[in-house]
Amino acid sequence: MASKLISPHGSDELVILLLEGDARAAELKKAEGLKRVPLSSRETGDLIMLGIGGFTPLKGFMGKEDWEHVCSEMKMPTMGGTFWPIPVTLSADKDLADTITVGEEIALYSDEFGEIMATMKVEEKYTIDKAFECQHVYKTTELEHPGVKMVMDQKDVNLAGPVKVLSEGNFPTEFAGIYQRPAESRAEFEKRGWKTCAALQLRNPMHRSHEYLAKIANEVMDGIYIHQLVGKLKPGDIPADVRVDCINTLVDGYFVKERVLAGGYPLDMRYAGPREALLHALFRQNFGCTHMIIGRDHAGVGEYYGPFEAQDIFDELWDGALQCQPLKIDWTFWCYKCNGMASMKTCPHPKEDRLFLSGTKLRKMLSEGQVDEIPKEFSRPEVLSILVKYYAGLEEKVEIKEHRASQGMDSGAAHK
Repeated sequence: MASKLISPHGSDELVILLLEGDARAAELKKAEGLKRVPLSSRETGDLIMLGIGGFTPLKGFMGKEDWEHVCSEMKMPTMGGTFWPIPVTLSADKDLADTITVGEEIALYSDEFGEIMATMKVEEKYTIDKAFECQHVYKTTELEHPGVKMVMDQKDVNLAGPVKVLSEGNFPTEFAGIYQRPAESRAEFEKRGWKTCAALQLRNPMHRSHEYLAKIANEVMDGIYIHQLVGKLKPGDIPADVRVDCINTLVDGYFVKERVLAGGYPLDMRYAGPREALLHALFRQNFGCTHMIIGRDHAGVGEYYGPFEAQDIFDELWDGALQCQPLKIDWTFWCYKCNGMASMKTCPHPKEDRLFLSGTKLRKMLSEGQVDEIPKEFSRPEVLSILVKYYAGLEEKVEIKEHRASQGMDSGAAHK
């Protein structure tokens, strides 16, 4: 029976580059004798997404022509102008790149996981104007922007070519039950009979505003896919295992289980605002979603983007660029007069009656020990208790570290 799900982006089927079984064993044996190129955390996440089909229709890291046109036009000339919003590239030190010839096979190595992640046939070596990429993708070249810093920290030379992926790192084991491949989420959607499904992007614990967004989508979709990032965030953000606990607790207590699925994916955040919203919708299409919830300041950081730029950018796309459509939702908050969650489109009351639910604000209050001052409308009590426990653990670690330092028991002194 033909699938009723949305097609993957730019392809009739998922482009899966992850080898398994005998093919993986043979490629891994060959890789042991190849030159090793170290991967950054961002490149590792991108590689795993290439492996599992999350970056369909890509078959490897981009060459210079695609890099340039993705930055300036969001199109890949080598793939007939297929839409793509953010470059997916691999970089290497110049000294190492100089030893690699075009046509040579190399091994891609992760220091983080301590293993060879993939092999790649190098089809191109090139340098880029990093400021050009930052200005087009992030709309700034300021190093305070974490995404800009990622680009500027790249090595001197980009290497391009098709990859054969050999590992998913520790994601399948560390996040067992939450980490999913696109084929797995699609199979679950099929099993449940979902034709329409909206993805909710999460990099923070799920609070009342996120819950409200998800339930709006549930009213008009067959299902909601709560899809959270389990890759790296910026300093100060809540770690993935804590967020997983919060989401599972909220889903168990406040959602119809047959209408919701929680999953995780391995990318690092780029904090690219509007461009990243497009990327989020693109790879959610590969996971089987027909819609992407885009709320206020989606994938933003600081004051670099307007609150609804990530919604507006979808209107700039050409016909046929992207099948997965945005589900645009206005600024949401708790209204004391309405006595419930509301948005700018539904609530007639003044701002004095509204409690705006910011994850950043909640993190600040928790980190400063202001637990008793957190309004009960901010978060479900079960979720708040998980976060209070997490922050209490952080305080305990700091106290132990300070005590050890005061007693001359820091790691350096302890081993003398």
